[in-house]
Amino acid sequence: MSAYGPLAKWYDLLTRDVPYTEFADYYEGIFKARTAAVDTILDLACGTGTLTYILAERGYELIGVDASPDMLSLAAEKAGELEKGIKPLFLCQELAELDLYGTVDAAVSCLDGMNYLPPNQLPRVFHRLKLFIRPGGLFIFDVHSPERLRSLDGGTFVDESRDVLCLWRAEYDRKENYLVYGMDIFTRSGNLWSREREEHIEYAHEPDMLAELLKNAGFGNIEMGAPGPHRELGRIFIVAERK
Repeated sequence: MSAYGPLAKWYDLLTRDVPYTEFADYYEGIFKARTAAVDTILDLACGTGTLTYILAERGYELIGVDASPDMLSLAAEKAGELEKGIKPLFLCQELAELDLYGTVDAAVSCLDGMNYLPPNQLPRVFHRLKLFIRPGGLFIFDVHSPERLRSLDGGTFVDESRDVLCLWRAEYDRKENYLVYGMDIFTRSGNLWSREREEHIEYAHEPDMLAELLKNAGFGNIEMGAPGPHRELGRIFIVAERK
């Protein structure tokens, strides 16, 4: 059962509270603090492209990568409304198979995109990123802490608006160290409701393990636990520099 299929067209509506502008401000603060000259940015697991759009509007050249064609379709529509800046390029790729035409100055990934990667894929993803981030360039991402994922075990949550209701149930597998949450999406058409279902899996990645994998892939000057948006929700921010 795939993720971000039926959910895609409702994703923006159900995530209206996500502070994408704060994420963009945070990244620009890191660029300034690290005195990094950044013109081109790779947005990993870009989803419907809201952050991609904001950064493009601020004058950066963006490449958005995501494995969901449904999410990218919406991202492309959004980018078509861009009134200033360079329209982003969107690529439908699995992160472990990342393949660009050149290098970028920075790569970012927000909202626990890296948690969707199984641990055995992380080394390849980080090595692929080393190929496409220029020397001295930055990789900035966040993950849900293992403690946060474990705390969601057994939880049932509801997101809703007038025409859609999303009910999701979370179960943490302690043997495999991942959180599985099944999502039932109910949508209204007139007086009738239809139901679709997705399943998402987020893996618990220990910060020390992430730091070691980044070092092995050729990244240095790694900052773990850098302050960033949504820290109160158990988000860990990581900044690394491509050697």
